[in-house]
Amino acid sequence: MNITELLADLQAQHDATTVRAGELRGQIEHLTAALAETAARLADLATTRKVIAELAPAREDSEPPETNTAYQAIVNAFNQYPDQEFRARELHELLGMPTDEAAVNVTRACLGRLTRQGFLTQPGRGRYQKRT
Repeated sequence: MNITELLADLQAQHDATTVRAGELRGQIEHLTAALAETAARLADLATTRKVIAELAPAREDSEPPETNTAYQAIVNAFNQYPDQEFRARELHELLGMPTDEAAVNVTRACLGRLTRQGFLTQPGRGRYQKRT
């Protein structure tokens, strides 16, 4: 290999390394910006949590949370009709609860917990019945 070829090879390596260094700098800039955005979001969430905690009324121990009241109403419905199968929406209609999708999804989660705890069985997809 002569000196001209050696210099050309070194220049090619230099050019490739310069391109790679530019790519890495771009990645660093992108990750730095993403980290700054994420850190700002974390600070916003911490502030929001702090403000809500300060503004939320202190819960009295004698008053059960609303979800427990709804949970108890669901259990009572199954106790009242132990042989009947219910869908979540049917329970809402029976109990006079809101039938919007979000509220029904919360009840579906409660029904899943009651099934896992052994209080209910699931005789069909989306149907629940009291375990006898």
